[in-house]
Amino acid sequence: MTELTERAVASRVPSLADEKLRVLARRDPVTVRPGTSLAACLERVRETGTGDSVFVTDEAGVLHGVLTERDIFARLVGHDVDLDQPVETLMKAHPWTLHLDQPVRHAIDLMQTGRYRNVPLVDDANVLVGVIRPVDVLKFLAEAFPEELLNLPPRPHQRMKSTEGA
Repeated sequence: MTELTERAVASRVPSLADEKLRVLARRDPVTVRPGTSLAACLERVRETGTGDSVFVTDEAGVLHGVLTERDIFARLVGHDVDLDQPVETLMKAHPWTLHLDQPVRHAIDLMQTGRYRNVPLVDDANVLVGVIRPVDVLKFLAEAFPEELLNLPPRPHQRMKSTEGA
């Protein structure tokens, strides 16, 4: 049986953080081509219903930029903006990316320090191959501790005064 102490669990986390990003489940990115109107980008976000960022890629899938949720809310909502202008006018060119062979800890660091919610994953040719979000990292970590998670009381620090049952 696996030891369920906090120390035992914490000792396993560093090795999990060194796993390659390719082991994480990743999402298909919401993509548009350069020259796509801001209105079309907003429609793509609405179609997916996920609130993801919109990634600008060329025909080969090479990543050129991103229009984030923050960009949409801070620069579009409530402002008088021409939605017919191309996405390049508001996108962040050359966004931070991670490679599939980088460790999970790099994604955690980027999400924490850069406050990124959608981290693009690219291959050696800078082709966008997926997107990871904090929930994807959490699911990966949770799957590594099924017994510990299934045996948690409803309130983790709760202590029972007596054993349950007759």
